[in-house]
Amino acid sequence: MKNNKLLLIFPDGVGIRNYLYSRVFKNTKFDLILFHNFDSQSITEIKKNTTILNEITIPEYKESIKEKFLRELICLARLKYNSEITKNKSLLTNWNWNQKTFSKKIFYKTIEAISIFYKKYSNILKLEIRYQKAIRKNIFYKEIKSILEKENPLGIFCSHQRGLKMATIFAAAADLAIPTSTVIYSWDNLPKARLALRADQYLVWSDFMKKEMKLYYPEISQDKVIVTGTPQFEFYENKDNIIDKEIFYKNYNLDFNKKVICFSGNDEKSSPDDPKYLEDVAKEIANSGFENKYQILFRRCPVDLSGRFDKVIHKYAGLIKEATPLWYFNDAKNWTTIYPTFEDVKLLASTAFYSDVVINVGSTMAFDFAMYDKPCIFIHYDQEEKLDVRWSTETIYQFQHFRSMPNKKAVIWLDNKREIIDKIEKALSLNHNEHMDSWKKIVLGDYQNASSSILKNI
Repeated sequence: MKNNKLLLIFPDGVGIRNYLYSRVFKNTKFDLILFHNFDSQSITEIKKNTTILNEITIPEYKESIKEKFLRELICLARLKYNSEITKNKSLLTNWNWNQKTFSKKIFYKTIEAISIFYKKYSNILKLEIRYQKAIRKNIFYKEIKSILEKENPLGIFCSHQRGLKMATIFAAAADLAIPTSTVIYSWDNLPKARLALRADQYLVWSDFMKKEMKLYYPEISQDKVIVTGTPQFEFYENKDNIIDKEIFYKNYNLDFNKKVICFSGNDEKSSPDDPKYLEDVAKEIANSGFENKYQILFRRCPVDLSGRFDKVIHKYAGLIKEATPLWYFNDAKNWTTIYPTFEDVKLLASTAFYSDVVINVGSTMAFDFAMYDKPCIFIHYDQEEKLDVRWSTETIYQFQHFRSMPNKKAVIWLDNKREIIDKIEKALSLNHNEHMDSWKKIVLGDYQNASSSILKNI
């Protein structure tokens, strides 16, 4: 006999923010059990702002060579397949073609060589079957199955389709007839061929994402793909999440008489030249004599612990103010165990509310700022001396998810650093961008009712 337990799995900190800090599991009839790998201090902090009843630690998982080989072969075969059906070679940049160690070079070159035999989709599905059999032979599968048998939950919910352990956990659940639900983590994830687990339900942001599921995973019945919206944008609807203006400006040393230009950084791998772009913006403002008119509010990617922006921030200390993400960090500094405080929800919402424009390299933050009708400038030029010669904005904007943009006027394009002031002033002169409204509707769907829709379908 099943009880009223719902097991919740959050492979990364963003899932905690989007699903535990939002309204999804507020006032629910379920007994919420956190199935996790967080440390005890993290659990204590998470419980402060949530209704978690209990928590269970996920056992240690050691992936076998066979599992990893099949998983990576499936990924590359799917990337090649996806690249063909979309006529978009940029998808292949999601595969690391340049391994550093000798052993990894042998391992991945072997996969690359074998992948040529898996061009047909029917052959890819055969690999998926072999992978599902392989994960069930790992002792981790037996440990998970034992836990699930003991807990006997009503269902399992996972906030990320990619987590390494998730495929095995969901396999064990399937074998025990425990209903499972997962969400697609972000708008750019499906073409990347990293849908590791197999679930009873896939909760997606919009009709656009549901169509993507049909394109990339035709074997998954569309009845299992449910459009619910994503709750991360609901936070902007709540006025309680806006910090009082005097407090916000005082905390971050902002000037009431200057426009706020937010520069949002990405992680080091996704955008290695972000510090140089930040310096370009600061330098152009300073050289144009507009320091009395503009101020930069910098928000780095929460999982970027590199310190790579420090030199630029110090150099332009009077111009660049930093709104450091309010996230918890453990000693390991592993991005999967870094997660936001509830106060960071308010900081992000307030940053978007009080900023006049946001500048970044193709970030989802364009939608966050659009919640308050704030314009976004996408950086669309390369540095003369790039940290990674393989990286280019030209490639970035060819990524499949940008094809969802119905009109290029949804954002303002910064094509070289000499245009920085002109493009900032153009952004500030906009009253409303109907093209962004259209793009937001395509990508986000009915985000305003996401929490209730998700809970209803679990």
